[in-house]
Amino acid sequence: MRRGIYDLTTVKDRINAIKGKDVDITINRGRKKLDRYMGVIDNVYPSVFTVKILDSMLIKSVTCSYCDVLCGDVLIEEK
Repeated sequence: MRRGIYDLTTVKDRINAIKGKDVDITINRGRKKLDRYMGVIDNVYPSVFTVKILDSMLIKSVTCSYCDVLCGDVLIEEK
């Protein structure tokens, strides 16, 4: 279900504006499974963006699509 009144270009512009900044990201994986990470938006591509996870135990990145943000499956909060 679509949340808010944003369109895809607005979501892309907002994510591009916070590129390189610290963010808290929450990903809804379904069936009451939520993944929460602290990271930095690393790269912005035409269809997806990557978030580099800041954790002392692991170094990895998570790829998310703009449609997931638009639908509410991915929540991003700037620090």
